[in-house]
Amino acid sequence: MTTHVFESPGQAFRAGAQNTIPLIVGAIPFGIVFGTLGPVNGLSFEATLAMSLIVFAGSAQFISLGLLAAGASPWLIVLTTFVVNLRHLLYAVTLIPMVRTLPQRWRAPMAFWLTDETFAVVAGRMGDEHTGQFHWYYLGSALSMYLNWQLCTLLGLTLGEWVPDIENWGLDVAMAVTFIGIVAPQVVNRPRLAAVLAAGVCSVWWRDWPHQLGLFAAALTGIFCGLGAEVALQDRRSELAEGGC
Repeated sequence: MTTHVFESPGQAFRAGAQNTIPLIVGAIPFGIVFGTLGPVNGLSFEATLAMSLIVFAGSAQFISLGLLAAGASPWLIVLTTFVVNLRHLLYAVTLIPMVRTLPQRWRAPMAFWLTDETFAVVAGRMGDEHTGQFHWYYLGSALSMYLNWQLCTLLGLTLGEWVPDIENWGLDVAMAVTFIGIVAPQVVNRPRLAAVLAAGVCSVWWRDWPHQLGLFAAALTGIFCGLGAEVALQDRRSELAEGGC
C-alpha cells in the first residue's frame, strides 16, 4: 500500500490539478464542440455559457441540446439528464469515507464539481494508507476541470462564429477516447466488466432510439447487470465459505 502525504493544502491542490491535466486535454475538443453546438441548436450565446457555468455536466449538456433541438418536453429533458447522471450518485457513495468529516461548506461545492474526470483522479488516492489534505487535492482537480470547461465553451462559441462547420470536424472523438481511458482502469472485477459490456453493447444496439433514449436504457441496463453480477458473486462467495466450514 502506497502512502501520499501532502505537506500543505497548496501542495495537495497543485497535485490534484497536475494529475488532471491528461484528462483536461481530452476534454478540450469536447468543450469546444459544445460551445459551437449551442447556437446551432437554438441556444443564445449567453444561455450556452450559462449552461456550462450552472450545469457543468458535459454528457448531460450534449443530451439536453439534442433533446431541445428535437423539441422534447422539459420533463423528458430533466428525466433523461437525471438518469444519465445517476452514476454520480455511485461516485458520491464511494467518496463518503473521504468526505464525511468535512463541513457542509466543503461538501456542497465538491458535490457540484464532481465529474467523471475528477472522480477518476481522486479515486486513485482512496486506496492509499493516508492521503492527507484530500479535499484540497479534490479541489485542485475539480477547479481545473471547471475552468477548462468554461474556457472551452467560450472558445467554441467564438470559433463557431468565425469558422463554419467546426462542429462537423469530428473533434468529439477525443472525449470518447478520454472516457475509455477513464473507464478501462476501473474494470478490475467481473461485476464491473459485466456493467461495462452490457452498457456498451446496448448503447450501440439502441443508438437509433429517439431522444437519446437508447443511452438512457443502456445506462440502466449496465447498472442492473453490474449489480446483478455483484450479488451473484457475493452469493457464490457465501456458498463457498459455508461449504468450507
